[in-house]
Amino acid sequence: MAILRGIPSSGDDAAEALTVRYLLDRLRRLPRSVGFLALGCLTSVLSIFALFGMLVVGALCMIGVGIPALPEAMRVVRPLLGAERRRAGWLLGAPIEAVYRPMTGGLGRRLATVFTDPANGRDLAWLLLHAVTGMIVGVLGVALPLSAINQLLVPFYWQAVPEGSVESFGIVATSWPTALANMAIAIPVGVLVLQIPVIARWQALIVRALLGPTEGAALAHRVAELTATRAAALDAHGAELRRIERDLHDGAQARIAAVIMQLGLADQLRERDPGKAQELVRKAQDTATDALAELRDVLRSVYPPVLADRGLASAVSALAARSPIPCTLEVRESGRRPAAVEAAAYFVIAEALTNATKHSGAKAISVVLGGGPELLTVEVRDDGIGDAEETEDGGLAGIRRRAEALDGQMELSSPPGGPTVLRVALPCGS
Repeated sequence: MAILRGIPSSGDDAAEALTVRYLLDRLRRLPRSVGFLALGCLTSVLSIFALFGMLVVGALCMIGVGIPALPEAMRVVRPLLGAERRRAGWLLGAPIEAVYRPMTGGLGRRLATVFTDPANGRDLAWLLLHAVTGMIVGVLGVALPLSAINQLLVPFYWQAVPEGSVESFGIVATSWPTALANMAIAIPVGVLVLQIPVIARWQALIVRALLGPTEGAALAHRVAELTATRAAALDAHGAELRRIERDLHDGAQARIAAVIMQLGLADQLRERDPGKAQELVRKAQDTATDALAELRDVLRSVYPPVLADRGLASAVSALAARSPIPCTLEVRESGRRPAAVEAAAYFVIAEALTNATKHSGAKAISVVLGGGPELLTVEVRDDGIGDAEETEDGGLAGIRRRAEALDGQMELSSPPGGPTVLRVALPCGS
């Protein structure tokens, strides 16, 4: 029994392994946490200045002078708060979204927004809290690891410095015992150092709690986004119906009417002038052929048959082949997507190629289809003059509306001199 009691149990091994993992995890997170708190020390100083400025504006509001400046003062501090969100999002591994009510309209409306938007109150609460605690926590986050390293190194350098100049925590290193005592202090200091990742995470969580959107605000923001995209989708649908009606009225319908008229005249001339009647029949045939071609073009603009039969890659390949500018296609993900997503991607690429042909002056275009089963990504790049801008009724605005109607996103990069890169992401979930 004594021998058995001397053998470590599996529970002891598990506890030891857990302790090792705990220490390794804290050490792995330590550099990132120290950097986070060090940066927080800087933003704490900026918070003090921002809070002082807000206090000055508030004092001026008491005499009426600062009232017009109050909305602008809230706007001025938002970049600092945005930096705090990015800092906390960097540590937590997830971005923190800012949700503010739009501060627009006249002075009265903007003042009402300042006082009724709860995000502004939480911003001021964080400025006050960070101004008071941020510098202290940041200094400790940097000083504790340096102190632990110094305590470990005291036995290695105490003899090389003037006597009495090495003192830590009230212990002066004047001999080997005192030097080793300084080294031993590194143990409790190291225990405190291991708490830095916890402190950093607490601070980041407080940032998310105060500066992140509340559940109600996030829901309201999402509802507003969906309302706007639904309205844009309805507008785009209405514009598409009007275009189809116009194409049918001005094209195929007019040609079919001409066919009817030509056939009627041919019937009247059939006995009196068979040659003229035959000529009118041939013209009617030609006109009917043109009308059929226009009908096919209209149908293709609604939903290309090749898209339904052979998929998005084949349909885009046909677009690339018809492009006046040499166009290459790269398909990184070849699975089929929902019909609405494939149609949106097809028309996005068609519009992008049309815009590039008209305005870019490019010599080459590349199209990349990628993403996974849950997300289809489209990238259209040209080597043209760049400087493309999104206007309200332009093709790029139409591309954005198509993407947002499916809860997707569009990004445009077009510096002067090029290249122009259009990226569209379309969710494929139900």
